[in-house]
Amino acid sequence: MLGLVGKSNTGKSTFFSAATLINVEISNRIFTTIEPNKGVSYVRTECPCKILGIKCAPKNSLCIDGQRFVPVQVIDIAGLVPGAYEGRGLGNKFLSDIMGANALIHVLDMSGGTDNDGNPVAAGSHDPEKDIYFLEDEIDYWILGLLEKNWNQIKQKAMHEKIENLIYKQLSGLNMSSETVKQLVEKHNITAEIEPEKLMLFIKDLRQRNKPIILVGNKMDVFQSQQNFEKMKNHEIIPCYAEAELALRRAADKGFIKYIPGDSGFEIIGNTDDRQKQALGFIKKYMEKYKTTGIQDCINKAVFDVMKMIVVYPVENESRFSDKKGNILPNAKLMPSSSTAVDMAYAVHEDIGRNFISAVDCRIHQRIGSEHQLKTGDIISIKSRS
Repeated sequence: MLGLVGKSNTGKSTFFSAATLINVEISNRIFTTIEPNKGVSYVRTECPCKILGIKCAPKNSLCIDGQRFVPVQVIDIAGLVPGAYEGRGLGNKFLSDIMGANALIHVLDMSGGTDNDGNPVAAGSHDPEKDIYFLEDEIDYWILGLLEKNWNQIKQKAMHEKIENLIYKQLSGLNMSSETVKQLVEKHNITAEIEPEKLMLFIKDLRQRNKPIILVGNKMDVFQSQQNFEKMKNHEIIPCYAEAELALRRAADKGFIKYIPGDSGFEIIGNTDDRQKQALGFIKKYMEKYKTTGIQDCINKAVFDVMKMIVVYPVENESRFSDKKGNILPNAKLMPSSSTAVDMAYAVHEDIGRNFISAVDCRIHQRIGSEHQLKTGDIISIKSRS
């Protein structure tokens, strides 16, 4: 799951609407989003049908002109304010919502038009670089507070139990990996008598491993945003124009334009009035400079580069690349990049995994074993005991 995070009024809800085409309340009031909005977005990858020259019949995903769109969950988390870890604003609830995500997309108002508390201000009057550290600090201090609250108990139990197990239990509700906790406890030499400064270094490392953050510079159509983007070249930031993506997806949905999310441009194919032509013309000029609106880039980077997922295609008929009903390339599955053939078998169905015999790489018609590591675009047929 991907979590959209940041202050109020940075354009998170617009980003969410553009990525999912779910209508949510969008305004310049603080805490417009109270309960997190959940929806489905899609990662974009080349469909094997394009190279194989066949017509696919997707069931769990979409294929548009040879581009496969595979679903991924997205949660739009309410805006944070400084001091949230101490309960300020809507506080700890939002921080706990963040912990359910596998990666975070931090939406920044690159125009500098939103103050520390998420209030709209004149563009250029706030430094968006400060918001990067603000979010990281809020998460880090919140995790620190969770540990410090019961640190005396951890110290007492550490005489009889491994401290990495105690820390993992304390943070088990935060979707943290036990193996990562163990590795970092060893790396930072965490003991029951650890100094707060060293404990914070451990927490920062843990957050970076388990809650990686993608930085998104939104509102890039504003002049001040372009200035700030240049100043912040030391950070890896994806330029974004969420309002444009939302407009393009809605226009495509109504048949006014031909546009595939992630494309570098669009084509007007329907009747548009002068106001619509002017708006589309502005977006066209923006995309000529930045190539995309940035939304699809963010989703793809989060899933493929940060979460390190791959897309594989399980089939039953290895020669026709189809399921038993004849649907060609029916399902596309997102899996960790370290996945093997038997991992995919379990992902299809637990019984198939348990009864795994072998598999076939359908592209090259070669039999593969259970430990064969998969890669994006693989078409795999599983052989199992009945």
